[in-house]
Amino acid sequence: MNVILFPPEEATTPDEFYIRDARRLRHLRDVYRAQPQDSFSVGLLGGRLGKATLQSLDTDHARLTVDALDTPPPPALPVHLVLALPRPRMLARSLEHITALGVKQITLLHTRRVEKSYWQSPELDSDKIHQHLLLGLEQAKDTVLPKVTLRKGFRPFVEDELPGLLDNRRGLLAHPGMPDACPRGIEDDTLLLIGPEGGFIEWEVEKMVAAGCKGIHLGSRILRVETAVTALLARLF
Repeated sequence: MNVILFPPEEATTPDEFYIRDARRLRHLRDVYRAQPQDSFSVGLLGGRLGKATLQSLDTDHARLTVDALDTPPPPALPVHLVLALPRPRMLARSLEHITALGVKQITLLHTRRVEKSYWQSPELDSDKIHQHLLLGLEQAKDTVLPKVTLRKGFRPFVEDELPGLLDNRRGLLAHPGMPDACPRGIEDDTLLLIGPEGGFIEWEVEKMVAAGCKGIHLGSRILRVETAVTALLARLF
């Protein structure tokens, strides 16, 4: 946790907030070994970053006073990521990495090679997703939560939503065997589509290319989804 994030509802005044959840309290005690009058990097969720001073730390709450919130969060990446729903264990890590890298729009999509049972995973509970996004923000010292949407139907997505998402955006379809290498250092507003373990099926690729996406690859190596996501975002932006 490189920054202590607090939502507006935890602030009792503009200059004071209380932490009551067990995870952040445990981090203050066990990792920071916090003592009264220690200074910490903090951020108002959805707002600015700054510094705060710990006034008290008990078993059930911590009270901090804000010294300043004068630093904007880091800029977001200009990308909407469409990711075929990964295995539950991989989903948790992927959401944290994606958030830390600065993605603010995420669509989790069903494709042919996504197991239907994945959609029943408790990792898709809104509170679970929220916690993984928070961990990503804390890692990167960011305050702005990504928006995550779930799309369980590939055909409705590709036929009804994808054309609108591609308006004024560059569409990039990352898939092994595509004709063009992944570009580097782009600045365009981009829609990036990444498949599941095993990739998209041929029909899915054809539908996305027909909608206006350009196929790209990362070379001859076949990567795990979480590795491919990180590599693509780092190379593109």
